[in-house]
Order: sequence, then structure tokens, then C-alpha cells
Amino acid sequence: QVQLLESGGGLVQAGDSLTLSCAAHGGTVSSYSMSWFRQAPGKEREFVAGISRDGAFTGYADSVKGRFTVSRDNAKNTVMLQMDSLRPEDTAVYYCNAERLIMGVPFNYWGQGTQVTVSS
Repeated sequence: QVQLLESGGGLVQAGDSLTLSCAAHGGTVSSYSMSWFRQAPGKEREFVAGISRDGAFTGYADSVKGRFTVSRDNAKNTVMLQMDSLRPEDTAVYYCNAERLIMGVPFNYWGQGTQVTVSS
């Protein structure tokens, strides 16, 4: 069972950049499609960005498209989220997610999250 550990969160000002990392332990990240989600206070967890197992395909929420970039380094068992032009509405706990299909059944694993706070 893969374990995920996020890092890189912090307090920044609007317009700044931040890079989040997700390190996978106990599993091979290349076996999983990886995604980033976020949850703001009082709101439901929402999809932010995702990347296929080989990195060939990526997808983004409309709210972050053009500002965030997801990437992965399978050799280092790591997935990154580069966040540029941050806005106060990007403030949330950011979670790393790993998904793997086993006989057509999706298995999801989550990290504990890292806080990102963007001040205006």
C-alpha cells in the first residue's frame, strides 16, 4: 500500500509562486495515476490537477488552468504541483492522491495534506 507525503505548503502573497511535492513510499508511483485535490474551509474537496502514469496526459480544473502545472518524476517516486500567480481563493489544504485500477476497481490513496495560504 502506497503512502503519500506532501510538502511545500506555506504562507505567500497574491501573485507569488509555490511548488508542492508529493513523495510516495511503500509503492511505485509509476503504477498510479496521480492527482492533486484541495479543500478550503467550509467547502468540499475539489480536483485541482491530474497526471497519467507515464506523464503523457495532464488535466486541470478551470480555476487553475494556465497557472498551475502538474508533473512527475517516476524515478524519484515524486509528483509536483507548480503553482504560479497565486490568488487568495487558492487558499486551501492541498492533498495528493494516487489511484490504481485493480481488475477494474479503483483504489485510492491520500496524503495528509499541506496547507497553502495566499494573502491579498
